[in-house]
Amino acid sequence: MKRIKTNPRNNWQSAVEKLGFGFHTSNVPYWDESVYYEMKMDEILFIEKATAELWDLCLGAVQHVMDHNLYHKFAIPEWAIPLIEKSWTEDHPAIYGRFDLCYKNGEVKMLEFNADTPTSLYEAGIVQWFWLQDFDKNKDQFNSIHEKLIAYWKYLHTYLHPGTLHFTCLKETLEDLTNTEYMRDCAIQAGIDTKLIFIDDLGWNSDTMEFVDMENKPVKNIFKLYPWEWLLKESFGENILRDSNHALWIEPAWKMILSNKAILPVLWELYPDCPYLLPAYFEPGRLTDYVKKPILSREGANINLVQDGKLLQHTEGMYGGEGAVFQQLFTLPEFDGNYPVIGSWVIGQEPAGMGIREANDLITANNSRFVPHLIS
Repeated sequence: MKRIKTNPRNNWQSAVEKLGFGFHTSNVPYWDESVYYEMKMDEILFIEKATAELWDLCLGAVQHVMDHNLYHKFAIPEWAIPLIEKSWTEDHPAIYGRFDLCYKNGEVKMLEFNADTPTSLYEAGIVQWFWLQDFDKNKDQFNSIHEKLIAYWKYLHTYLHPGTLHFTCLKETLEDLTNTEYMRDCAIQAGIDTKLIFIDDLGWNSDTMEFVDMENKPVKNIFKLYPWEWLLKESFGENILRDSNHALWIEPAWKMILSNKAILPVLWELYPDCPYLLPAYFEPGRLTDYVKKPILSREGANINLVQDGKLLQHTEGMYGGEGAVFQQLFTLPEFDGNYPVIGSWVIGQEPAGMGIREANDLITANNSRFVPHLIS
């Protein structure tokens, strides 16, 4: 794996905006094509293999949590447990997830799993692919995200209730809207009737006991880029159990278990011999070098990195009230003061590609850059 400096395309801003990528720059650059990462095919195959195996282990861990009633470890309210278990036993469809991996010194280690509302999908599937076509179309990428999304939506079509598939996210969130509309476009290409509704506009008809859209049409299938833990806290959250249509929510409720960092100690307890897992515990004091992570934190917030008992790095944020886990410290590789984390995608139960986020320190946060990659 090499980090290579290069010249950005002329008028690259216009090129990515034509793709619908409008959040490439904020107060700091988010999309950065002044560098790229070059990887060998055997490295890609290694990451792909690790991703497939980790996904299988995660499914086993979900069953374990249910079998041993470990929901309290995840700060999941008791009233939501039937919703989770119903979605699991009825095999409600899941379409995607993103493992955050550290690849260093020939090892792959899972840092966490973004299983419910993973972003950077559009950048990984589309934006970096078009960069590669302009940069060197004879090269390849670990990237079948777009094709796998369309194919899996076609497969899931038969799982959906008859009617429209609604897509939802928060208003005035350009990144979320872009990723949601990209996912919606893939569903359209798969032949599915779709409609966008912002989560703020989702209604409830108390007479018919069903969710409705802005035109008062029933919502029977809904893809959401909105975390389950937030949904449960909404005033309408418990209505999901009362819904007369039993709407299919994608991602399904069982993803609440995998999107929670409490899954890390569960995985370690179940599979301590897995080379891709790091030791992780609910209790403090088990590790000397560790990362303290709130079980429901996002975008690198409220993280403590501790080495030899001393605080190495810390981020502020609004998370942590629900509890934390302690994971063995395995620092990201350094390339001239830049620290890349690999986001490895699972689409339709299969490894599908990757994107790289790069930070100036050891914690990847919401201002970390997305940089493209290629296979040498």
